[in-house]
Amino acid sequence: MIEQYKHILWDWNGTLLDDSWLCVEVLNGLLAERGESPISLETYRTHFNFPVIHFYRFLGFETDPASFEAVSHKFIAGYESRWLEECHLHPGVHQIFQDSRAHGISHSILSAAHQTALELGTHHFGIQHYFDHLLGTDNIYAEGKVHRAKEWIEQCPWKREEILLIGDTLHDFEVAQSIGVPCLLLGAGHCHRARLEGTESVVFDSLNDLWERLPKSSTRPSQA
Repeated sequence: MIEQYKHILWDWNGTLLDDSWLCVEVLNGLLAERGESPISLETYRTHFNFPVIHFYRFLGFETDPASFEAVSHKFIAGYESRWLEECHLHPGVHQIFQDSRAHGISHSILSAAHQTALELGTHHFGIQHYFDHLLGTDNIYAEGKVHRAKEWIEQCPWKREEILLIGDTLHDFEVAQSIGVPCLLLGAGHCHRARLEGTESVVFDSLNDLWERLPKSSTRPSQA
């Protein structure tokens, strides 16, 4: 039953925000600068992983410290010039938060995105009021998510079995394992569904599908 959870820890990019297509377009721009062929969304979802430096190496980019820093800045610049105007939340986000709050569930976001971008995005899309905490990173390399999660869970008021993590990548599964909480995964984000099915988590095709298939009681819990 969904009521066994008191708090849901959400990933941001790919899980709430539908932005995998934009990442592919920005990467293809960087590949074009090198005279390389573009990749498809299918290729991206089949190979994308954390640490992202390994994915950049797979694409053929130089990944010594100076080169990786330079290409990371180029990617962020290309992404940030477009995402607020062109990206959208996955369908069903607002309804899920409204329904879950009716069941007494609170929410936070745990993201590899920079803290500033996370705060900006949740305000831009009008969902900041749903969250107790926004847990982003302090770098542009999408690093530090496990550490951030471990810091948070040591201070949060809920037991591990009362927390559910929802993400869209193999790394989200790894984060959930690192802090000892259950995990559900979305197959419409940054990782191909077939890869996610290799984990111990249940995989859903959409957020609406995820929420509709979670068993719920017919009565709302007491708000006392």
